[in-house]
Order: sequence, then structure tokens, then C-alpha cells
Amino acid sequence: MPSMSRRNFGWLAAAMVVAAGIWLSSTPTWAQPAAKRGGTLTYVVFPEPPLLTSAVHTAGPTAQVSPKMFDGLVTYDFDFNLKPQLALSWQVGDDGKSIRFNLRPGVKWHDGKDFTSADVAYSLLKVWKVAHGRGRATFANVTDVLTPDANTAILQLSSPAPYIMYALASMESQIVPKHIYDGTDPQTNAANNAPIGTGPFKFVEWKKGSHIILERNPDYWDQPKPYLDRIIFRIIPDAGGRAAALEAKEADLVGMSIVPLNDVKRLEALPYLAVETRGYEYLAIVSYVGFNLEREPFKDVRVRQAFAHAIDRSLVNRLIWFGYGKPATGPIHHGLVKSYSSDVPAYPLDIAKAEQLLDAAGYPRRANGVRFKITHDYLPFGEQFVRLGEYLKQALGRIGVEVEIRNQDYATWAKRVYADRDFDLITFFANNASDPVIGVQRFYWSKNFQPGVAFSNGAKYLSPEMDRLLQIVQAEPDEALRKAAFADMQKLAMTDLPYIPLTHLDMVTLYNKRVRNHTLTADGIHANFADVYLQD
Repeated sequence: MPSMSRRNFGWLAAAMVVAAGIWLSSTPTWAQPAAKRGGTLTYVVFPEPPLLTSAVHTAGPTAQVSPKMFDGLVTYDFDFNLKPQLALSWQVGDDGKSIRFNLRPGVKWHDGKDFTSADVAYSLLKVWKVAHGRGRATFANVTDVLTPDANTAILQLSSPAPYIMYALASMESQIVPKHIYDGTDPQTNAANNAPIGTGPFKFVEWKKGSHIILERNPDYWDQPKPYLDRIIFRIIPDAGGRAAALEAKEADLVGMSIVPLNDVKRLEALPYLAVETRGYEYLAIVSYVGFNLEREPFKDVRVRQAFAHAIDRSLVNRLIWFGYGKPATGPIHHGLVKSYSSDVPAYPLDIAKAEQLLDAAGYPRRANGVRFKITHDYLPFGEQFVRLGEYLKQALGRIGVEVEIRNQDYATWAKRVYADRDFDLITFFANNASDPVIGVQRFYWSKNFQPGVAFSNGAKYLSPEMDRLLQIVQAEPDEALRKAAFADMQKLAMTDLPYIPLTHLDMVTLYNKRVRNHTLTADGIHANFADVYLQD
């Protein structure tokens, strides 16, 4: 076996078996039971996706629907070992500054055109680095993509970025057809809502407010897959209605904890329903309070610290998320053990301390007991965020802050926060992804303040020291040095508090037991569903 690179990529190689000079060429090794062809899977999603292409929008509902129509370069098993998809093999250069992908030949786009390396190059340079909420940070070190032939794509890097190999699943780095997107604005291209992909299912219909229909791609490269004839994504706004649809066998699968969590145990007890908590490893989801640092109250860190002391994170985890998670200590999910640190400033519930901080910041209580009034725009992604908004209104009211809760659909929320910047306080959750450079850096890196791009640095947090630490973790191959820089990054994040991390979440999938193979990889229900079948 060839020796390892002179630079220490051991932290990555152990997980992915990717080392400089070693080619990987393998096929998925998970056991496949005998699958049955045919049938329609009814999958409930909410809120309604803003569009259907993850390459240009990182909204959670989009990330559930879109990968069924697009494959990624690779996928990942539960231990984050890489499995080939559109890339058959890959090689990291000796100096870590190049990654060569040998692409699968004979793959067709849904319109019959050939998939080639030009599609990979275009997607990375013109879409992921421009229009993707996380892509600007993830692929910051990529300077070019060489395409010596139709089946070879070579990433050229200014410095090593081994975490890139964790960012290549379809839901995260989705390859779009150059012949459809080239010469257009990728964020407004009509194909975003009627996708042309390479995946196992083809787009058929999107009836806004009702459903999205996908049908089997008969020319899919991985025959005889897919097994399903059709997937219908039903959009059910009411949380109780989503649970009722499962109970009445009108829906087969509901993920991302969008049924009432206090109802999960009852539903699980029904003989035809079951619960799955695996398949969210690739997301590592954290919920946050976010501030608009351009607004006067929140320019003062003492105000942000006061808010942190006013929030009972244990209560939030217990009463809002029903124990499906842990109170957050910092911005990085505790499951990302190679980067997580608990050695950070803490903000225990302390109303008296919060009051003192607001007094010191120059916001005393007025005669009516109110210090100032703010708006709160919660992410419209299920009943948990409604209840969280109600809790925060009460909690902040205790320290003299009057909160107006604004209710809106997702498209309005995203525009208000990331385009118009018309907000004071938001609550949301977001993927940490498989490495914090992919999922966390986007919120704290000054260069990722991208008006109009959802789930970017919406707080407009600008810190040269944070930028310096993030640049270290982007390029440092030594595991110990990288973890030390991440520890410093988390200390600074919890000192400056542009966001208050609330909960490190554990998500829940409820499904009818007739649905088989829905969770085979680390991205679970966000995978392509080529292996899913129905066993009646």
C-alpha cells in the first residue's frame, strides 16, 4: 500500500479511508434485502419547499425533496465512510492541494443529455461558491476545477481542505446541468422549480400548497433501481393533521420531527407505525436565537448576554423538544466529537444578572416596566418554533423586553431576514453538517455575509479574530491543531454571542412499517431513496 501523505490527513483518513495517493473504487457494501418493484410512497413535508433544487437553496424541506432527483458525487454510511455515487473513485494529491474524481460514465440527465465533468466544474465554481448558503465557506479554497476529459474532474486548491470530502452528498453539494444553467442566474433559473437531474426520480408536478409528484426514472444508471413507481410529497400545514395522516395510513413517512413530539410515543405504539432516529448524523442540527447586529439594542454584547441569561435552555429542551436533544453549550453539535468543545463561556439562567446587564448597557426599565420593544421572527418550520416563540416572549418579558411575534410563511421569513434585513430577533435551526467548516462557519465568517442567501451570516457578525480562526480550521490537516483552533473559535463565539445556541437536536422519523430501506445512510431521509420499496 502506498505510504500516507507527508502532511497528516490521518483524522480524515480514519473516517473515510481517503489518503494521498490511494485510489478508492468500490461499491456500497450494506446488505440489500429482496426488494419489491412498484407502488407509491406518500411522504409528508412541511413547510412547503421554497424551490426544489438544493444547489441554490439550503432550506430543510428542499433538502428532503431535491436529492430524490439528483445524485451527489458520493454518499456516506453511518460511520461517514464514502460510498461511490456519480464519482467512482477519488484521489487526494500528496500536498493536499488537489482532489481528482473519476466520474461514472454513461449517466444521463433527465432530458437525455450526458452528465460530464463540465457539469461538476460549473456547479462548484458558478453555483456552490456563489448561490449556496454554505458553499462559499466549504469551497473557499477551491481555485479551479480542471476537466481533462468528460469523466475526470480535478479540484485545484489554494491550501488543503480535507473537510471537502465530507460535503459531497447530493443534499449538500448538488450537481446541476450546465447546459440548463449556464448563462443564467442560478438562483432564478426556472429549472429550480422543475428540476432536471441525474437521480432515480423525475419531476412531474408541483401543485403549490398541495403536493409534489416525482416518478421513476426508467433510465437510471443504477438498474434495477429505483423500486418505487412514484413519490408524492404532501404538504400538510397542521401538525395534528400530519400525525392524523400517518395514523389513518394516508401518509407513509414524516421526518424532521414535524409531528407533535408529545404524540410520538402514542403513534409509535400503533402496530403499523415505527420510529427511526438514525439518518440525521449528516445534519447534526442545532437550534439558535439570532440577532440583527445592525440594530441598536444588539450592537452591545451586554444586551445579547442578558438575553442568554434570561433563557432556560433545559426547559426549552424539555418542554419544546420533549427531550429529543440536549441543551446547547455552544454552536457546534456535541456529536461532532473531532471539533466540539465544552470549554466555553456559560450563561446559566440568571434573571438578576440579565437585569444588571441591561441596566449597565443603558436600557433601564421605564415607568411601564418595559426597557424596549423588539420583533421576533421564528422559522416557520413546525409547531416547536411557535411554542419557542411564545416561550421567548414570556422569558424576555421577565427582564423588561416586550416581544412582538410575527407569523409568516417560509418565503416571507427568508426574504425578511436575509434580503430585506427587516428583523430584530430570529429563532431557527440549521445543519452543522458533517464538519463545522461546512455547517457552522457560514454563520460566523465575515465573508459569508450574503444578503439574499438564506442561512448565511444573517447576523452580520464581523470579527477579524473569528475570521483568522476559521481560516485555520479550513486548511489545517493536523487533527490536534485543528481541534485547538475549533476550541478557540467556540470560546469566541460564546463570548461575542452573535447567536445563542439553544438545543443540540435529535430528529425523529415516523413511518409506516411497510416502507423499507428509507434510512440506509448518514443522510437518511435526505438521500435519494433509490433503495426504498414497499412491502405490503
